[in-house]
Amino acid sequence: MGQNLQSPQNHEGRRAPRTPRSGERLRPVDLARGHGLSTQAVRNYEEDGILPAAARTPHGYRTYTPLHAAALRAFLALVPAHGHPTATAIMCAVNQGAVDDAFRLIDESHARLLDDRRTLQAVERALRDLDPSAAAPGPTAADGPGGTFIGPLAQTLGIRPATLRAWERAGLVHPRRDALTGYRVYEEADVRDARLTHQLRRGGYPLEQIAPLIRQVREAGGPEPLEAALGDWRARLSARGRAMLTGAAELEAYLGG
Repeated sequence: MGQNLQSPQNHEGRRAPRTPRSGERLRPVDLARGHGLSTQAVRNYEEDGILPAAARTPHGYRTYTPLHAAALRAFLALVPAHGHPTATAIMCAVNQGAVDDAFRLIDESHARLLDDRRTLQAVERALRDLDPSAAAPGPTAADGPGGTFIGPLAQTLGIRPATLRAWERAGLVHPRRDALTGYRVYEEADVRDARLTHQLRRGGYPLEQIAPLIRQVREAGGPEPLEAALGDWRARLSARGRAMLTGAAELEAYLGG
């Protein structure tokens, strides 16, 4: 094409993608350069509907335009924000003229991020409410050695014993059985898991969403080691939120092209 395609390097060490001039004709390699993509990936994106269909030369070679470059930038910005399948669906909808469908997909993705934030807040609140001094009910005549029976624990939590049995069936608590009586005996870790489950249930979370957290707490040996994991979770949610802003800006630039 006779043009200098050199451009400054981005923070990852690759050449930052150059903004094509209006009316410029581009090859697959011109789109791929700067994004760390192969030319085959660019062709695949076109075939999948992520990029608009390219024109062809008399010899059958693809020729792209600045509009295709904008579509590629929009897609690559949408992926970290919404995930590859949703980003693909958004771009396909836009290229088919179904812009409202694309906006609906974006709205749904934002709603999922909000749900994830609320879940994180509920988990943090539930862990914060696990006061070690109140982790186990006080000893009573009904308690077994090294733990508490189902009745006193249910009374402490303000629930029915049947609820504790349901949580046991769901794998949220694992009381041992007293060798002589066969009664359930809840040790300190079981009481902690029951209290955490109770906090999350009060927040409206179903058992199937609570189970993975309880498993993490159990494997970590308590809620304290989860602080780093929760911090990482919070950082990933923030990164997704910021990526959504970048993706929205690139998509708006593409729509305005």
